Amino acid sequence: MFSETAALYDLIYGQFKDYETETAKIAALLELARPGLGTVLDVACGTGEHARLLRERHGLTVDGIDLEPAFIEIAQRKNPSGRFVVADMCDFDLGREYDAVICLFSSIGYARTIDRVSQAIGRFRQHLAPGGVIVVEPWFAPGIMQDGYRSTDAGEQGEVRVVRHARTEIDGRMSRLHFDYDIVDHGRAYHTTEVHELGLFTPNEMRSAFEANGLVVDYDPKGLIGRGLYVARSAG
Repeated sequence: MFSETAALYDLIYGQFKDYETETAKIAALLELARPGLGTVLDVACGTGEHARLLRERHGLTVDGIDLEPAFIEIAQRKNPSGRFVVADMCDFDLGREYDAVICLFSSIGYARTIDRVSQAIGRFRQHLAPGGVIVVEPWFAPGIMQDGYRSTDAGEQGEVRVVRHARTEIDGRMSRLHFDYDIVDHGRAYHTTEVHELGLFTPNEMRSAFEANGLVVDYDPKGLIGRGLYVARSAG
């Protein structure tokens, strides 16, 4: 997925993603849902920016998993007191429980099928302490994204500059993001590409995946950035 561009992730997304505001909202939501919580597992943690802010601004202990080893290296450097490991969100066992399990920025879409979404949520629940809460920020539902939509993002820091051109492809219940990168790194110019596949699931399908794992769930259609937010806890 981000194997070729992990080191450039913060440079691109830092230009437009408001991590400070998002993290403040998440921290307030978690405290409301689980007063006095102390531990959080960040699933598909990426470069660990949400984790860093939850730790530095809100005093939480945060561990994380991600499928991309380069992301885990970056996240671990940002969060030296946490435990960050390479793992698949649909099949992992860290051997401990957390007051909250979060999966943000639509990373659940990378599960690709609703069966694998349900598997992932089952893993989340396995790692949930009694009274804990699960927060999942979904990808788009079918019919929302526009086939052929194009966008461009850019970032620059010091002697590194990246321009990323994106094209969206919709294939049934699958969305594909075609990324083309033009990079200049300390005078060396090069080009690379990536294709990301994310499944498209309806709110009812997502709700059923939580309920199939013995969870009760509330759905906020707006969420952090307009993509919605699921907040779930054990039904028993």
